[in-house]
Amino acid sequence: MLALADHLPAEAAEALLELATGGTPRRPERAPAAADPFEHPDARRRFRVVADVEQLARALEYPWERWTVFLHPAQRDLVERRFGGPARIAGSAGTGKTVVALHRAAHLARANPDTRVLLTTFSDTLASTLRTKLARLIGAEPRLRERIDVDALDTLADRLHERMLGRAEVASREVMRDLVRAAASEGADHRFSPAFLSSEWTAVVDAWQLDSWEAYRDVARLGRKTRLPETQRRTLWAIFHSSTGYGPV
Repeated sequence: MLALADHLPAEAAEALLELATGGTPRRPERAPAAADPFEHPDARRRFRVVADVEQLARALEYPWERWTVFLHPAQRDLVERRFGGPARIAGSAGTGKTVVALHRAAHLARANPDTRVLLTTFSDTLASTLRTKLARLIGAEPRLRERIDVDALDTLADRLHERMLGRAEVASREVMRDLVRAAASEGADHRFSPAFLSSEWTAVVDAWQLDSWEAYRDVARLGRKTRLPETQRRTLWAIFHSSTGYGPV
């Protein structure tokens, strides 16, 4: 499907991939007979209409980096729409979600001059990439850039915790591994390997922030290959409780 989509007009490729992923393609918009054909959404994705030679010169001088944050008409609708609450934009890789997020942040900052806007992601590397693209997008508006914060979620959490409560002392994965293994060697007899104990803590208890025996007993453990009856879970929880102090045994 992807190979075929490369040879189709953009709107046809989008419809094909929408069908392939179980969706329903939206009906193409029909412009009135007397309407300007360059105003049709499918034309606007292919053409940038300029009014004079000066505008054309500026367009030709634009660096490629600026064109990479250019908005498709459907994306612009999402950027400028007024939502009644939280909204989620979904799409496969390469469909422009990041570009929408950048333009949305800039749009909100422009529309609300007395507020700050926060744009977050899941790693410092991605946050750095977003900052670079945001600078390309609004490089001519330095005051606007000052009101948009771009950070990874964990970096933001660390900064807020330090500001409000002081510097957080977070145990590393290695420290937690040693604590769990030490508790396992001192506890009841069991056949759990050190590797399994560490992965159970990391992938289940810590990942789901389980802080009670009842929560660990009832968690689905999705993706874990080893099935655990309640008796074995109780043994494991006793180990985790001993090493971390999480909840009653």
